[in-house]
Parts: sequence; structure tokens; C-alpha cells
Amino acid sequence: MTASVRREPTFVGMPPFPEAAHAELANDVQRANLRAATHTIRARRDEVVAELPDWELLRRAGEAIKDDVLARLPDHLEHLEVAVRAAGGVVHWARDAAEANAIVVAIARAKGVDEVVKVKSMATEEIELNNALADAGIHAWETDLAQLIVQLGEDLPSHILVPAIHRNRAEIREIFVREMGRVGQPAPERLADEPGAPATAARRHLREKFLRAKVAVSGGNFAIAETGTVCVVESEGNGRMCLTLPETLITVLGVEKLLPTWGDLEVFLQLLPRSSTGERMNPYTSMWTGVTPGDGPQEFHLILLDNGRSDVLADPVGRQALRCIRCSACLNVCPVYERTGGHAYGSVYPGPIGAILTPQLRGIAAHPVDAQTASLPFASSLCGACFDACPVRIDIPEVLVHLRAQVVDGGRGPHDRAEEIGMKAVRWTFEKPWRIGFAQHVAGVGARFARHGVIGRIPLPKRFTGPVGAWFADRDAPAPPAESFRSWYKRTDGGLEE
Repeated sequence: MTASVRREPTFVGMPPFPEAAHAELANDVQRANLRAATHTIRARRDEVVAELPDWELLRRAGEAIKDDVLARLPDHLEHLEVAVRAAGGVVHWARDAAEANAIVVAIARAKGVDEVVKVKSMATEEIELNNALADAGIHAWETDLAQLIVQLGEDLPSHILVPAIHRNRAEIREIFVREMGRVGQPAPERLADEPGAPATAARRHLREKFLRAKVAVSGGNFAIAETGTVCVVESEGNGRMCLTLPETLITVLGVEKLLPTWGDLEVFLQLLPRSSTGERMNPYTSMWTGVTPGDGPQEFHLILLDNGRSDVLADPVGRQALRCIRCSACLNVCPVYERTGGHAYGSVYPGPIGAILTPQLRGIAAHPVDAQTASLPFASSLCGACFDACPVRIDIPEVLVHLRAQVVDGGRGPHDRAEEIGMKAVRWTFEKPWRIGFAQHVAGVGARFARHGVIGRIPLPKRFTGPVGAWFADRDAPAPPAESFRSWYKRTDGGLEE
């Protein structure tokens, strides 16, 4: 163990998405890593989803269950609290990140520990728990392999499921060899970069931490309101170690993670693994209800985290983002994410779901809103692939457009002078019928110079054609017809004279 606790990097102060994305696009190695990883996961998902003839019915069931939770969230939360307390657990309510962090720190201090082991958790990443613990002199050891890579590399996560997806094997090997010895069991000096070698090194490195840890921190994939049961699914077994060996377990759970009944879990244990890892079921599915004497942690604390979720719930359109089960399927099909990576989003929630969830959690309807938050709803091509992949049918494009309207109405959106001039020209054209007709006539005349009916690369330097030239440098567009519909209709009297 090191003498002092290192604070981890944060997303605070990152530039708006357009600036960050521009920088990330220049990282050819990262783009290659992302393409290989996302395409592999996507192919596996498509294969196992195709095995289920009722996949669409499962999606609709998941959507309906989550919508029921959101419609009656206060009642479900009260039922969960009663059930957890009846099973010997302690329930805490946290309005924001500061309150949640303070509760975890207080529990750890009460136990007299200077370290905790952690199960991979998006909620604890969201509230930056590791840095709050570091400020209190408490080490937080990440035990998920990908999260461990990020922590040892003093990096930031870039994917919901695979936080180190932007790293390749050679980079991971270098991080392990350089950093593991500073905080515990070192990696072998001649560590190979084949898939099994880093995993073996991580297992040896973490084992001593598992065995001595007195306090563990987890998130939760689901919580069952009627029984007080919390569920964590994972692929490595590190979570199982954290959830069973320490004396005290602290779970930080977003208030939207509830399911009403035990039977509802059956739907999501089919949806989640297929959508996230492309597996029929997760290798490790851990469930616990309160405290069981002589078996597992003897003290259980459940922290119910709001941190902006009530504000999201108040928006009839935006609230569907709270259906999210953190599967990352939308990231793996998104052309924008594949090219920019997760860091450009400036949040622990990257990709399409991050583009709608992060702004709402931060308060996009408030004023003023920072430029980074205001830019996120525009970090999408609106192609709709994310909605098709989402296992709980979150209509991400609908929410993106909804949030863009809020940003534009508040005068806080990305501002491009050329775009503004272009939109003013379009508005002027559509104000008068004769202007539209004249524009169509000019376009028809210009179309005669297009080759094979297609507008391709404009044969002028970009400095003369501006954004239009840059657009057509990589794209073709159909040329306007030589005769517009208006002209044809007038010439033929609506087709009667043809």
C-alpha cells in the first residue's frame, strides 16, 4: 500500500463535445481499438439475440416494467426500504453526490479502515466516490479488470461496460508492469500481452486485497422492491469476492434501479447479458437480501441515490432515460461513439445514453448551463441505431431532439456563424412562394452540370467553398431534378395534359 492516497482524474473542466471530439479523432490507435472492440461485441449480441423469437416482446416487457417503476417510484422505494430494514439492512437516502460520499466515508471511518474494495459501479463513478475517499485518506481499490486498468493508468473510463476499451493489449501490459508494484503485488516483469496473462496478473494482485478488506462498496444492477433483494451481474468473479468476503458491504444504488417484484427479474436477466456482453447469461449473478448470520457481510448499508434523477423524472419526454439498465448496446452501434471514443463526452456516461442522461442529471433546463453540458445533445447523427439496439426501447433520438430544443430555446447551444447564415437564407426563401420557385429553378439549371445526376466533390479549394466544400469532400448528394414539381404541375395542369 502506498503512503498517500492518489486522487483520480475527473471529467470536470473538459471542453465541449465538438472540441473534445476533434482532438480524439486524431488518435488513430484509439479509433482502431474502438472499432475492433465494438464490432466484436455487436456481432456477438446480434447472434444471441437472433436465438430468441420473442426478443421484441422481451424489449416491450422491459419497457413496460421500467415505466411502471417510474410511474410509482415513491411507493416502490418505500417498499424497498421496509423490506431491506426487515432483512437486517440499513437504508440511507442521498439527495446528491456530496451526501452519498459523506455517508460512505462515515461508515468506513466508523469501521476504522483505510481501504475498501469496490465492485464496478457506474453510480460510484458518477459521484466520484474514489476521490471523496481519497480526501478522507481511504484507498478505494477497483477490482473489475477493465476498471483496474483505468485506475492504475490514472485514466478515465470511456465505455459503460468496458471502461478501458480504448486500450490495446500492449498498453495494458505496460500499465500493469509499471504500476502494479507501486500499490501491491507486482506484475511479472516478462508479462505477456496475450489475453490470459494480464487477467492472471490482476488475479494475483487483487487476491491479497480481497482477503484483508473489511469493507466493500458496490453498485447494483437491480433491486427488488417486494423482497429488498439487490442483484449484481458480472463476468469475472471479482464482484462475488467483494460481496461475500468483507464484514461490511455498502451499496450505492440509483433510485431508478428498482423492479417491483421478483418475477420481473426474469425479463432483465435475459435482456441485459445479451445486450451488454453478447452472452446468454452472466457468468456471475449475485443476489443478497439484507444480512444472513454467519454467511457473507454481517452489516449491509444501502444508499439510495437521487443526484438529479428526480428532475429527470419530472420531464415526460426525458424520463425514459431512467429506463436505462447500463448495458452499453447503444454505444456499440453508434457511429459517433466509434470514432470519438468515450472521453469526448466529458462524463462517466458516454455515447448515446450519455448524450441524453448526463445533461438531464446536470440540469440542462437550468440557467446558466455550461458549454460542455449544452453540447451533448448534439453529439449524435440521429441515425436511430441506438433505439433499435436498446433492450428497454429508450427512444434516444426523440430525447436528443427534445433536449436540443431546450438548449436552442435558451440560446445556449453550439453556435456556428455559417450555419446561422444558412438557416436565415432558408427561412427567407420559404417566406414567399415565388422565392421557393426561383430557388428551385436555379437549382434545376445547376443540376445540368452534375455528372450522372450526382453532386460530388466541388472542384475548388476548401477556403473558397467553406463548410459546403468540406461536406462534399467525402459525400455525394443527388442532384436536383431539371424540372421542379411546381414547374411540372403548372406546365401539365396537374398532369392532365400529359
